[in-house]
Amino acid sequence: MPNHKEDAVLTTQEACHYLRISRPTYLKYIYIGRIKGAKAGKGWKVLKSELDRFLKGENGNSANAPLMEMR
Repeated sequence: MPNHKEDAVLTTQEACHYLRISRPTYLKYIYIGRIKGAKAGKGWKVLKSELDRFLKGENGNSANAPLMEMR
């Protein structure tokens, strides 16, 4: 059974605070596939467990990540 606290859904602002990085840096990591998230309205949602994976230095499967341009 998954730990619900570990799988909390975080907003962009919450994720930036948790990671202690700027919003542009966070969005860059989303766009290049280092952090997996879902677009929700004007922002992004990400699982806390995904941020923990990122902090541990584990590689996501960036080969399957969509390529997106920053505008």
